[in-house]
Amino acid sequence: MPRTNLNDILIFMAVVDAGSFIAGGQAMGLSRSAAGKAVTRLEERLGARLLNRTTRTLSLTDEGRVFYDHGLQILASVDEAEASVAGQSGVPRGVLRLAVPGDFGRLVVLPLLEKYLRTWADMQAEVSFTDSPGDILEDGFDLAIGIGAAPSAGDSRLITRVIASDKARLCASPTYLTERGMPGYIGDLAAHDCLFFTSRGQRQGWRFRSGAGWIRAQGRSRLRLDSGEAVRDAALAGLGIALLPDFLIAADLTAGRLRQVLPELETDETKIMALYPDGGLLEPRVRCFIDLMIEEIGPG
Repeated sequence: MPRTNLNDILIFMAVVDAGSFIAGGQAMGLSRSAAGKAVTRLEERLGARLLNRTTRTLSLTDEGRVFYDHGLQILASVDEAEASVAGQSGVPRGVLRLAVPGDFGRLVVLPLLEKYLRTWADMQAEVSFTDSPGDILEDGFDLAIGIGAAPSAGDSRLITRVIASDKARLCASPTYLTERGMPGYIGDLAAHDCLFFTSRGQRQGWRFRSGAGWIRAQGRSRLRLDSGEAVRDAALAGLGIALLPDFLIAADLTAGRLRQVLPELETDETKIMALYPDGGLLEPRVRCFIDLMIEEIGPG
């Protein structure tokens, strides 16, 4: 069976990107009629309708969306092949599919994505906000961000790369500390309301380094939440003392909305990791985003 004309695929993608046969054809140096014939030829070759056409709009069919996504991968592979021969770094193109933890994703990853998409105009991104991305490979993600115990970190098909590290701090609102007093040592926490993070009914324990070992803190737990941002909001509302990562509370500490409690207590560093498939040459779209993360949030 003869192969599809690659130029027809490029014309189809240009039409989709431009949103019309006229603009898509112009982008390829063609008339509207020529662009329309190329897409029709492609549909006949595939035996499937790729575009829904009305007098005013074009939209992708399910088959068209699948074919378009594959086309983006083809273009990215072409760029990668050229870079491997020419010794260039490669230009990101296509769709970057990310799985990120909810709080970290909203506060840290989204601002990075804004910069990434502004820098690379041909890139698109799809983001899943989840603390449990499941099987990165089977779910089709290019990259997942793990905090602490990374998802699928033991999978030999994945590469794990530490991007940065973070530490948690005890904190509370000035209002709470005025009403209840500032704890002087770790044992004082037993008389305070502590805002614990829970996951699937399991309460997060607080432990701090003490000499060569660790000591667990005791505290009353009247309110437990399964969202880091919810724990932060509860602390801001004066509902208790919270143990939260720097990325979540740094601005609040600087602004005085929260105050650090028992700053001498040392917590363990939490690793922020990038996980991606071990497929040999790292695709430019993934490599450039990892490089951006290291540049912006990595160790100085």
